[in-house]
Amino acid sequence: MQISEKYNPQEAEQKWYSYWLENKYFHSEPNDKPPYTVVIPPPNVTGILHMGHMLNNTIQDVLVRRARMQGFNACWVPGTDHASIATEAKVVAKLKSEGISKSDITREEFLKHAWEWTDKYGGTILEQLKKLGCSCDWDRTRFTMEEKLSQQVIKSFVDLYNKGLIYRGYRMVNWDPEAKTNISDEEVIFKEQNGKLYFLKYKIIGSDEFLTVATTRPETIFGDTAVCINPNDERYAHLKGKEVIVPIVDRVIPIIEDEYVDIEFGTGVLKITPAHDTNDYEIGQKHGLQMIDALDDDGNLNDYGLHYAGKNRFDVRKQIAKELEEKDLLLKSEDYVNKVGTSERTGAVIEPKVSVQWFLKMAEIAKPALDVVMDDEVKLYPEKFKNTYKHWMENIRDWNISRQLWWGQQIPAYYYGDGEHDFVVAETKEEALILAREKTGNHNLSEDQLTQDQDALDTWFSSWLWPMSVFDGLLDPENKDINYYYPTSDLVTGPDIIFFWVARMIMAGLEYRKEVPFKNVYFTGIVRR
Repeated sequence: MQISEKYNPQEAEQKWYSYWLENKYFHSEPNDKPPYTVVIPPPNVTGILHMGHMLNNTIQDVLVRRARMQGFNACWVPGTDHASIATEAKVVAKLKSEGISKSDITREEFLKHAWEWTDKYGGTILEQLKKLGCSCDWDRTRFTMEEKLSQQVIKSFVDLYNKGLIYRGYRMVNWDPEAKTNISDEEVIFKEQNGKLYFLKYKIIGSDEFLTVATTRPETIFGDTAVCINPNDERYAHLKGKEVIVPIVDRVIPIIEDEYVDIEFGTGVLKITPAHDTNDYEIGQKHGLQMIDALDDDGNLNDYGLHYAGKNRFDVRKQIAKELEEKDLLLKSEDYVNKVGTSERTGAVIEPKVSVQWFLKMAEIAKPALDVVMDDEVKLYPEKFKNTYKHWMENIRDWNISRQLWWGQQIPAYYYGDGEHDFVVAETKEEALILAREKTGNHNLSEDQLTQDQDALDTWFSSWLWPMSVFDGLLDPENKDINYYYPTSDLVTGPDIIFFWVARMIMAGLEYRKEVPFKNVYFTGIVRR
């Protein structure tokens, strides 16, 4: 046989990779050897391979192949994440190109389109990993929306709800007007933007005086329910207990006092719009202020916006500045650079919004997850990330786990009435019916009288179970795979998801297995474009 003078990578790589797969050299089953387990950080099903993936997966491959040569029973579990927001956006765009609006079809019809899209495009990145020669156990490939993994997500939600760790509450969230869902604090990217600082004039009741308020968002005056001064600011001591008129809106609102106000910023006076600013929301709660939501889910002014109703918030910003100037209610405007929150997924400017959402209490499950890292039961490399981890865990807030999406595990809450507490939580509708009959005492209640919550769970609520769910550990906690392969050995990932994923996996592992999910976490560099 004559050997070619030139190396042909396509021919050689395809031949030998196929040979490895045919002989199942990458497949692992529990045996007498010590296990070495790695679970892949599941790339988004919408994704294609980029340099960051190549870096991350090459390191994993090196670790896994080395473990095999050392005599370990090495298992590298591959898979993909359903990526709720990203995938839904792709499907919505596809439907739009076909003249179909999401609002014109049912959830079931939309999910059919989503599954078709996933089946057609969702495996691209895994095929690319094969081209790289990654030695994953492809027989164990998992997908976060497949039936068994979804069952485990729902089981976890019901369990945590029954433990009193999940609750439904009315809170301020980060609203993405493009994706039409709320997103977590960690998914908000703050970017410097050039804008304007507008100095608005609020007439003081019973006086010819005006109180000047500086704001970057004059379009939110329609939701103003107070103006606030610092009680230590001598300039405004004579205004305590008085009222002002909101410009254009002509609503009479009180002047309140709170030390939160920075005397040095602007004019030292804040307009308080509890439904449209996180800090204003806190002040509004503290002082019992009315909440007026003047924006709809698309970021347009609603009926509270008077003659601006139906117009985009940014268009209104320009138009209302002109109207204020014409009515001599704008003292001045000046250039101003500030940091604006944008959605990591869509790039849209985030709108703070108050709505009913589902939350997971974090304080109780965060402490053990902090201790295991501080005690080096889970080691982080480089070690500097321990301080980052510690700071976040010590200042953790409850996790908003609901999303206003259809692509994802649907929240297993079933409503039987319009009251705030007229719902039950169960893994299936059949179980929900039994609970609802018990709770109401109405044994004639039927399934068609139950309505399931329309929200889906945050994608990270499925991936935080990943080291266990890939081995069906929540369905059968004593199965041979979970008992052999868990805890996994090493995790290789980017530091940008230390909070989204790494910390939460540690919490989940301790909650459900009383063990950490991995022993070492290697953070790679982040490849920037």
